[in-house]
Amino acid sequence: MTATIIDGKAHAASLRAAIAGHVPAFRAATGRAPGLAVVLVGEDPASAVYVRSKGRATREAGMESVEHRLPADTDTATLLALVADLNADPAIDGILVQLPLPRQVDAQAVLLAIDPDKDVDGFHPVNAGRLATGMPGFVPCTPLGCVMLLKSVHGSLSGLDAVVIGRSNIVGKPMAQLLIAESCTVTVAHSRTRDLPARIRAADIVVAAVGIPALVKGDWIKPGATVIDVGINRTETGLVGDVDFAEAMAVAGAITPVPGGVGPMTIACLLRNTYVSACRREGVAAAPVDTAS
Repeated sequence: MTATIIDGKAHAASLRAAIAGHVPAFRAATGRAPGLAVVLVGEDPASAVYVRSKGRATREAGMESVEHRLPADTDTATLLALVADLNADPAIDGILVQLPLPRQVDAQAVLLAIDPDKDVDGFHPVNAGRLATGMPGFVPCTPLGCVMLLKSVHGSLSGLDAVVIGRSNIVGKPMAQLLIAESCTVTVAHSRTRDLPARIRAADIVVAAVGIPALVKGDWIKPGATVIDVGINRTETGLVGDVDFAEAMAVAGAITPVPGGVGPMTIACLLRNTYVSACRREGVAAAPVDTAS
């Protein structure tokens, strides 16, 4: 068996194009475009590249991109004041504070200060609670993109057995909640799970988000299973995921590559959340943007 490669770039391009197609109607109804504000503190190279990518994608979708670049020695009070201004700005529908923040900044205080209804990253505890209880809110972009990719393979996920490897607030926990909402039977595992290979072998869906290069081996995977590799690990040989890609290709039914799999969907889902936020805030019906085709 040779697995089908799930092309995250193509799915993300399709989603971004769909959102861009809906923005003119929003602009006609409200007199403005959806607005996303991104805050970058310091000059972390990886963060700077990511912020530029987000800004470019936002503008290409016809939305307003506002960037606030602050020096590395910015303190918590200054950042909280900026977040308060963005919360009050009617032209801003989404606020994203790029992580990680410098050590002197209280990152938790900053994230808690963001208006949950503008929290397009989906990190605020209010949005985590909304997800857990099935209420409308914002879901972290990476797990949302993963679900879209899974649906592109399976259609309905109902009744499938899924293993999520990783328990972070950004990916693992919300991923599990989303799969539960899709009527999957979900196991949340991690690097300390006893007999991890056996648990993975029983799964129709494997989502690896633990941050250990090539942790998941080919003989851990159920033949025909769908594997979503969220890991991005820098090694001497380049970027690799949490799954041994070469081994998994011989067993899985479908798999995301690294890079080019989940990553592009994260930015596309950020645009999706911003568009949905703008529609909610303006009382405009949002067009369907929850699929990756």
